[in-house]
Amino acid sequence: MAFSDSVPRGQAIAEINIIPLCDVLLVLLIIFMVTAPALSYPVNVDLPGSTDRQQTRDPPMPIHLRIDAGGQVYWDGQAVSRNELAARMQAQAARVVAEQPLLKIDASGDCEYQAVARVVAQARNAGMAKIGFVRQ
Repeated sequence: MAFSDSVPRGQAIAEINIIPLCDVLLVLLIIFMVTAPALSYPVNVDLPGSTDRQQTRDPPMPIHLRIDAGGQVYWDGQAVSRNELAARMQAQAARVVAEQPLLKIDASGDCEYQAVARVVAQARNAGMAKIGFVRQ
């Protein structure tokens, strides 16, 4: 008995074999059916409650540090020298990390990178943990 083909001999048959795809989909369906009920069980977790001993404190006021185009540093609006800047940073870093104020550095778009890098290095060397950049 001979089978008739419309494709001549020697040419490839361009058909998609979807049997492996169906096998993979059925396996995934079974996996999801098995794992879905396990995801719906509640888990009891005992979280620590708030205690009266803990006092909520307001965070300290942030320090606004501005660097102008000439590299001059202003601490909350007052011009400071490098030595005075380092001393102020060390005084603020002497606090506990949770009580340290946020140091907000606002560098002018015209200032040199070296001036900003020097201020950031001074802050890190002083031990300040909260440093941020702002643009005003």
